[in-house]
Formats: sequence, C-alpha cells, structure tokens
Amino acid sequence: MPSAPPEGYCEEELLADAIAGLIADARHAAIGAASPIPAAAAMLARERGRGRPRVSLLGSRRQNFFTDGGRELFDCAGQGRIDVFFLSGAQIDGQGNINLVSVGDYAQPKARFPGSFGSTYLYYLVPKVVLFRLEHSRRTLVPKVDFISAPGTSADNVYRPGGPVALITNRCLFAFDRERRRFRLASVHPGHTVAEVMENTGFEFDQPGQVPVTAAPSPETLRLLRTVIAPQLVEVYPQFAATVFGVRRNPALAG
Repeated sequence: MPSAPPEGYCEEELLADAIAGLIADARHAAIGAASPIPAAAAMLARERGRGRPRVSLLGSRRQNFFTDGGRELFDCAGQGRIDVFFLSGAQIDGQGNINLVSVGDYAQPKARFPGSFGSTYLYYLVPKVVLFRLEHSRRTLVPKVDFISAPGTSADNVYRPGGPVALITNRCLFAFDRERRRFRLASVHPGHTVAEVMENTGFEFDQPGQVPVTAAPSPETLRLLRTVIAPQLVEVYPQFAATVFGVRRNPALAG
C-alpha cells in the first residue's frame, strides 16, 4: 500500500468515508463511469447499513442489477427508484451548475470534453446528487461555468425533485442550500485550512463562525475499506484498487 499520512489513512479513504456519511439513509445509490471513490463510498454505506443502500455500479457484472446500461438507469431515475447519484464537471460554479462540454467560447473552445450524456436528466430527478471534484482550484471551481451542461437549480415553477446536496473536493466539503442557491462550507479536510479553501475557490460561499475539520475514518471504517470493499472494486477499478489498497485481481476469478 502507498505511503499514507501520519494519521494512518490516505486521502481516498477520507473522501470515501465523508461521502458515505452523506448517503447513509438512501435506498439505492447509482454510480456512473470513472468514479472509484464514490463507488467505494457507496459500498461502505452498504456495509454499514447491512445491505442498504442497494448499489448499482455501471460497468460491473457483480455490483449492478441493470442489464441494459444507461437506459435502465434513466428509467429507474424517472420512476423515483434512485436516491443518490454522483456528478462532476470540468467546471462547477457557486450555483451548482456543472460544465461537461467545453471551456472558453463554444465556437472556438480552449478545451472540449466528452459531453453531458444524461447528467441533466439525472440532476433533475435524483434527490441527492453529490458533486465530486478532486482538483479544487479556481480553474475548476469558477464564478460561472462557461457552458451549463446541467443546472444546479431551476425556477420556482419547475417541478424538480432532484439536485445537488453537496460538493466534496480534495480540500473540503461544501453543503448546498437549495433555497439560497449557494454553497456553505461544511468542513475542511485535515491538513487544509479555511484560508486555503477561500484562496482556491472561484465562487463565493457561506461559512459558519467556526468550520469543523472533516472527521478522520475510524479503524473499523479502514478495515471495511481495505478488506471488504477493496476486493470488490477490483472488477471495475483494478488500477485504483491496486494503487490505493494494494489489492489486485485474482486471475482465478477473472471474467
């Protein structure tokens, strides 16, 4: 296992523990592509809840009851059968808008990204959408996104059961206030400061008089992540499981 901070855990374990706390009361958490830390968090919540929430990990044959990929995911969301989903973006702004399309002028962009896929649809329908971005900088957390792939809020006359509840980064955790349509600093991760968060955030946010430190994962949480959850991540995220947890695929179980 790679070297960890003096506290005995790594950043990925801290983030997975924090995210698991956000989704603990959910019935069903779905995780899209390229999301190993949210996947670990959902599985951690399931272990703590003794089988709840149900976890649907797209791309997995063992951690997914969907047989038709995204189409069934969207059907489930439309029926109100998904409680938690995770979204990210090249840019995220203070109103919870995300950009998955391009940076700069749309006709002549500085960078072009894969696109929105079903992010807008899921953002409107899933009650708890957790925004996740490992790079916490003014380049990624901006005053206003260059392109709105999925809006964080809607007009009062729009029926919208879904939307953002939090944004977690490598520096801190923000909670999202849907009524005020802005983020509030909920906690700062160990080793980081409020001043650092302010310096590296492009949008304005609220904060309490004293900002708590994100709780470190307990020994039991670390045991679950390393011995129970890491082997399950190998199927979809073999490199992540090997790099973070030192767990590699068993050739006898491949396929």
